[in-house]
Amino acid sequence: MQRRIFCLAVSLAGTVGLPACGGTGEAGLAPPSETGTLRVVTRNAPTAYVMNAAGSPSGPEHDLVAAFAGERGWDVTWQVEISTGDVLTALEQGDAHIAAAGLTHTASRDARFHGAGIYHRITEQLVCQRGSVRADAVDDLPADLRIVVGEGTAYAESLEALLTGDDAPAFETDDSRGTERLLQRVAEDGGFCTVADSTIVAMNRRVFPALDVVLDLGVPRQLGWYSADEGMAAEAAAWMAGETGARAVATIDERYYQYIPEFDFVDMRALKRRIDSRLPDYRRYFEKAAANTGLAPDLLAALSYQESHWDPEARSPTGVRGIMMLTRRTAKALGVEDRLDPAQAIDGGARYLADQRERLPEAIPEPDRSYLALAAYNVGRAHLLDARKLARDLGRDPDSWAHMREVLPLLTEPRYYKQLKYGYARGHEPVHYVQRIRNYRDVIASGLER
Repeated sequence: MQRRIFCLAVSLAGTVGLPACGGTGEAGLAPPSETGTLRVVTRNAPTAYVMNAAGSPSGPEHDLVAAFAGERGWDVTWQVEISTGDVLTALEQGDAHIAAAGLTHTASRDARFHGAGIYHRITEQLVCQRGSVRADAVDDLPADLRIVVGEGTAYAESLEALLTGDDAPAFETDDSRGTERLLQRVAEDGGFCTVADSTIVAMNRRVFPALDVVLDLGVPRQLGWYSADEGMAAEAAAWMAGETGARAVATIDERYYQYIPEFDFVDMRALKRRIDSRLPDYRRYFEKAAANTGLAPDLLAALSYQESHWDPEARSPTGVRGIMMLTRRTAKALGVEDRLDPAQAIDGGARYLADQRERLPEAIPEPDRSYLALAAYNVGRAHLLDARKLARDLGRDPDSWAHMREVLPLLTEPRYYKQLKYGYARGHEPVHYVQRIRNYRDVIASGLER
């Protein structure tokens, strides 16, 4: 079995280095309380650890570990593996203090390692190419169905327990690909099915709309960290169960999972097609506008797709026009002479969004600041200011998108909007608007990487 390992030393001050790889084996690791560095083994996957478009590490596990280590003043050294099996092997060999890789807690893993905290619940799902398999229960699966899962995953354990009948299909393990790569092959080539966590499936169905969830397998399972050291596990678990850990878990849940809507096959299929057929015509304009404003090109492309589906001649009943759906008044203020000219419209729309963002307090952290700017782009700055005032009046945080998405819909209620300067607004719309843009952005980002 070949292992691909990426080692990154990440300082909480933001510096990134490339140290020599390798664990300490039987000698054991010195505790981070002595060295000031927490060694973590993870998996290269969007539900664990990835490098984002800006070239910075991100992902649910990255952010959660950063919060844990940051509270203790530790730096983090990451060992990034491809497969779950390799993650567990690295932990067992003493290469890391903690394994944080979207790991399901199972009885067999509990026997090998110490649980170091639980942070999310998932359901394992059988996934096939759309239209290839229909079943209401495990017993309905055809005996000749081919199922492939990653070696060392919890999925193999689940299938071993579930596929027990004489006519039950067999399954095989693959040690050369991660779960995401297996899902891609299912979507593109078919010929077999696989199993993945519901969170992994939800993220990947947006990129590969041909994936179809055939069945939920078994009862919900818990995701969390593991450690080979009992003291380290206890410290991590206590933090995760405490107040600051609970806040960190809530933050990653909102940032990475809650915005993902119910899957819409038709919508995602249309987006994928337009990434191939329309995005190449406008990509250079998004990239130029991004360079001029400091905004990300995938964010601008997602905003434009939400507004017009990249139709430069789009028109709404209210008179907004073009690929960025600018009003006549806004276009004039921005110096856009022709709203139907994609180059002018994208430049103008990007400058307008950048202006909305710049007019917000600098203390608002990302990505909340960008989400609030998008809400202003949709509902107007005046109504956003009303909503921020209402948030303060209600004891909510006007700088938090998680709080503001609960407050904005209140602008439709007389008991609230009658007390505000700018009155009634369809406050549900910017909430859905930002959610859709976030969802589109994840898919578009992969298209821009080609």
